[in-house]
Amino acid sequence: MWSEAVRAVRETQPRGFVFENVKGLTRSSFSAYFNYITLQLTHPELALTPAETWQDHLSRLERHHSSGSTSGLRYQLIPPRVLNAADFGVPQKRERVFFIGFRSDVGADWAFPTATHSLEALRFDQSERGSYFDMHRLPRRMRRSIGGGSANRHELGLEPWRTVRDALVGLPDPRLAAAQTPNWLNHRFQPGAKAYPGHTGSPIDLPAKALKAGVHGVPGGENMVVLDDGSVRYFTVRESARLQTFPDSYAIEGSWSEAMRQLGNAVPVELARIVTGSVMSHLKTLE
Repeated sequence: MWSEAVRAVRETQPRGFVFENVKGLTRSSFSAYFNYITLQLTHPELALTPAETWQDHLSRLERHHSSGSTSGLRYQLIPPRVLNAADFGVPQKRERVFFIGFRSDVGADWAFPTATHSLEALRFDQSERGSYFDMHRLPRRMRRSIGGGSANRHELGLEPWRTVRDALVGLPDPRLAAAQTPNWLNHRFQPGAKAYPGHTGSPIDLPAKALKAGVHGVPGGENMVVLDDGSVRYFTVRESARLQTFPDSYAIEGSWSEAMRQLGNAVPVELARIVTGSVMSHLKTLE
């Protein structure tokens, strides 16, 4: 995949680019390959040759980079950063690493957007002084705050993390007949959800766990919600699309498992809008 990303940069020579990938790339065990990715994006014209391994190619890129040469197509990479989608108003704890680069003839005085939402603000909003449970009209016997949190959103200057309950406002329970109408695209109940160790679902009053491209089992992701009575059920495709901040008018084609695979591989729309919008605004100021 990264070879194709680099090829796209090499052939189109954009003024700037944005790539996103799993947080796991930042593990120390992947440090050499992580460096390989950044150097390829910095010097996209120095392509891998048929006779090279990726390790040989990395060595050649390192030599070229350390030589200080300014010839050829070159990009300045902003130090890659892991962003949590929940910190930007997405109702899902989804951490991904972002690679942002600007062509060498373009000013790269750009910084990642700052967080707009926080766990601490959610803690306050779910406390006795907050409005979360009142807004959702939950009776006291059903209120289970996550605890802690002394500063309110105004003191923090941040909004509360958005929760699964926030994301599902207005959607009928998929187990009811009212949900089976043309008004709700991809909102069909999927039976068979079960909780077991390592596969416990997303608490309804927190952002969802990261949606996964698989369906069953821990490696494939659980994609379930824990309801107020402690039972679990699978998210519908429409609910999952909301957790990824797709509009309700956006139809997802295919079976439930195929649709979930697509959504599990997607970038949250709102996070993409914020990051790419910031890059575009920066480029426009330089025109």
